[in-house]
Amino acid sequence: MSCVHLLNIRFAHNGIEQVLTPVLLRDEAETILVDCGYPDFLGLLDGAARQHGIPLETVTKVIVTHQDLDHVGSLAALKRKHPHIEIIAHEIEAPYLAGMKKSLRLEQAEAMLDSLPDEEKPNGQQFIHLLQSIEPAVVDRTVRDGERLPWCSGIDIIHTPGHTPGHLSLYIQESKTLIAGDAVVVEAGRLEIANPQFTLDLEEALRSVRRLLDYEIEHIVCYHGGKYTNDVGQGLRDLLSRYDFGS
Repeated sequence: MSCVHLLNIRFAHNGIEQVLTPVLLRDEAETILVDCGYPDFLGLLDGAARQHGIPLETVTKVIVTHQDLDHVGSLAALKRKHPHIEIIAHEIEAPYLAGMKKSLRLEQAEAMLDSLPDEEKPNGQQFIHLLQSIEPAVVDRTVRDGERLPWCSGIDIIHTPGHTPGHLSLYIQESKTLIAGDAVVVEAGRLEIANPQFTLDLEEALRSVRRLLDYEIEHIVCYHGGKYTNDVGQGLRDLLSRYDFGS
């Protein structure tokens, strides 16, 4: 994993301590940030990057795994501060990131609001306002499933829909490392579906997990949970078996 640097960012959100794991990919020519956290995360990102000796201003590209708030909240601010950065995302996600299409997570939150218990509706409305406040960011380059990016000796784009329609994961061939985004998360030491109750298409998300078994993965890094330390293939198969989804 010589070109893969994990940024373990600890912070408080709604009074609860959380950890997110964006990733820096670096070779002789490029420094690539994968996902960029909530709004107002630039300071946290820079501090975490500098722990690896990589100042944030040296980033040349940002690859966005999908449109969710905790992955793109600081994207527009990052681009504004460092306009040389090239934003890369799956072609399905690009119009949502640019504000040309309404956020699917916002549509979901609005649709669920009336069904919430009265005591939870203020939090639901607050979440809607937060989603509405996310600043759009134009994608400079779109990618699709099976595309191979030349950096770090080869990065394969894997379309892993389900959590959102255009969710992507990244496979680093040299180190057999998967950057999973929210295709899977690590919870209590095992691989799980990220927030299955809010996953836009759970069966599609499970099919995406099944596809990951086609890759020789020795290391997997999840945005929520960080690096999974057990056997990856077995962890993926165990996840599928819990949903009775044949592997």
